[in-house]
Amino acid sequence: MIRDFSAPALYMGILAAFVGYAASFAIVLAGLHSMGATEAQAATGLFFATIAMGLCSIWLPLATRVPSAVAWSTPGAAFLATAAILPGGFNEAVGALISCAVLIVLTGFVPLLGRVVAAIPKPIANALLAGILLKLCLAPAVALGAIPLLVMPVLCAWIFGLMWHRLAAMPLAVAAFVLVLLVMVDPSSATQDTAPTAFPDIEYVWPIFTLQSFISIALPLYLVTMAGQNVPGFAVLELHGYAVERQSLLRRTGLISLVSAPFGAVPVNMSAITAAMMAGEDAGPAPEKRYWAAVVSGGVYISLACAAGLVTAAVSVAPAELITAVAGLALIPAMVSALVAAFNEPQQLESPAVTFLIVASGVSLLGISGAFWSILAGVIIWLAKSLKRPVAKSDE
Repeated sequence: MIRDFSAPALYMGILAAFVGYAASFAIVLAGLHSMGATEAQAATGLFFATIAMGLCSIWLPLATRVPSAVAWSTPGAAFLATAAILPGGFNEAVGALISCAVLIVLTGFVPLLGRVVAAIPKPIANALLAGILLKLCLAPAVALGAIPLLVMPVLCAWIFGLMWHRLAAMPLAVAAFVLVLLVMVDPSSATQDTAPTAFPDIEYVWPIFTLQSFISIALPLYLVTMAGQNVPGFAVLELHGYAVERQSLLRRTGLISLVSAPFGAVPVNMSAITAAMMAGEDAGPAPEKRYWAAVVSGGVYISLACAAGLVTAAVSVAPAELITAVAGLALIPAMVSALVAAFNEPQQLESPAVTFLIVASGVSLLGISGAFWSILAGVIIWLAKSLKRPVAKSDE
């Protein structure tokens, strides 16, 4: 096993971990704060989400000899960032996170659940994802109008990164964000009374379980994690010629998610972007040895987890508009891809459109979030149009 280690795998593993973390840590923190987490609870959640990501990134590749890239649920965190706070606050949100992890574990043991998720038409699933991401993707434009001097350097760095290489966009934007904090933001605006430490003070959150949180948060979070992360992540590995045991991987990521959820961590899942980096030739000429890139990324993630306290403290200094702007920039590529996939079937445009509009509106009905109602409405319209088409053909 040690003989499989290579310099390309080391380099690509470090790069993938840095890109994965830099592109989405602000989204995770935005989701935790939106659900009512305190600074200490947000730092704890970020710490355990990163640790879970690191442990899975080491465990899965060593067990399967496949470069199984693992990430936290970025679309899920974006969903939390745009969802309405629950009546029970962060405690109820943690109950929903635990319920979501249970669903992922069950999917690993009961293939029928995976088939049910796969049965949701892909345009509807992508429209749901695009609608969830829309609000955060608008944040850079909103922030540019509110705090232009702070946002402009970040935006310019992001554009320059896109011109150089798309994977460099978010690391450069984060570097510009840090520079803005050091030069242009007053540290006295921080909400913490004590000096921040790299390692956060761990806070366990006593969960509250309700039917409302399950339908409004846990179920949509499970669906976007499966459809937006796990399914594409599996597809990337299979595209590179790797045999993927989907049920086994779901059980393991679900189990780690279940252990970390009581501390406010978002679920972990398979990743598509970092998988493409670590499964390709840049991670080494021999495909059977590229799993070391994923192992290296896991070690880097665990190292980054130990800085969760400092990361959360730095984010607390920045204006909220700047944080959401950074998060929104990271999600633009995902939203564009989701929109393209949502409207690629000319005969079925209305159902993804309705799904997208309902979830993007942020509407809540009977105490249940619009994410649930958007899927329900989209599926009903999809089925109605599907039933109508054979009748139309027989009349000709």
